[in-house]
Amino acid sequence: MWARQQGIEAGSSGAVWSLRQRGGEDEFPRLRERWSSGSGTTKVVRIALEGPIFRGSAGFFSTGDMVESVLRQIRVATNDQDVRAILLDLSSPGGAVTPCDEIHAALRRFRESREDRRVIAFVRDLAASGGYYIAVAADHILAEPTAMVGSIGVIFQSLNWHQLASKIGVDAPVIKSGDNKDLMNPFRPVNSNHVEILKRIVDNVHDQFCELVAKGRNLGTDQVRELADGTVFTAAEALNRKMIDAIGFWEDAVQTTAQQLGVKTVRVVRYEDRPRLLQELLGADVSVAARRLASHTGPQLLMIWAP
Repeated sequence: MWARQQGIEAGSSGAVWSLRQRGGEDEFPRLRERWSSGSGTTKVVRIALEGPIFRGSAGFFSTGDMVESVLRQIRVATNDQDVRAILLDLSSPGGAVTPCDEIHAALRRFRESREDRRVIAFVRDLAASGGYYIAVAADHILAEPTAMVGSIGVIFQSLNWHQLASKIGVDAPVIKSGDNKDLMNPFRPVNSNHVEILKRIVDNVHDQFCELVAKGRNLGTDQVRELADGTVFTAAEALNRKMIDAIGFWEDAVQTTAQQLGVKTVRVVRYEDRPRLLQELLGADVSVAARRLASHTGPQLLMIWAP
């Protein structure tokens, strides 16, 4: 049994730290809590999810794993019995399939941990592909008037260097245990069997994507499939297609959260972790740029809108 969070302890600059519960740091993270806005006794956690969604790489120059950071915040909110809702502040084109699925599942676990808990997704600029995959885990989706929503689909990207390598006289000998071990080898002509294998995987993940959208938005599967050709929609178009619930701004999202919880006002807090050394030295968050570079490290199965 997870122990109930007993309270908070004072920190610097008016912040407070959540007390460590029985269990390890990964299971019961300890984050600094700051009052963000609002008032009252109904506690809501604001969790920001911005930019491409990829796992970070380890090392001195790493700015941290944004996926794990979001998951840790959701765990803290889930463990804190005073938290009634998560207000997801979202602006993302999506990213790698598995991280998007992990965040979606974590939000669902928060919702299902108690009947009186809610998740509200607020879309600022973009909730496309994997970003929308995550948004449909919410009870209610509200988007800004200029936001873009959708791009339901899955893509596998790879580069093929065969023709260029042949022209400049470069070869890359491969010793393999099976015909498909060097799947999509960039130094070999594209193999139709390899394409067929990957297409089957893409289609399977796409089916899962459509099923989650249908479940999350209470839509028919056929209705979702009509939208699932990768098209991105304006907020007005998405509302007309029941992909979102409302159009508005941050203040509307906070008010909607209160309405969903059946209260007049909510007290919004946000979590902070200890700053990393590189961020302290540079005085900037370079994680978005790092994740963009990470997205081009090799073939990947993606849920991302990348025009």
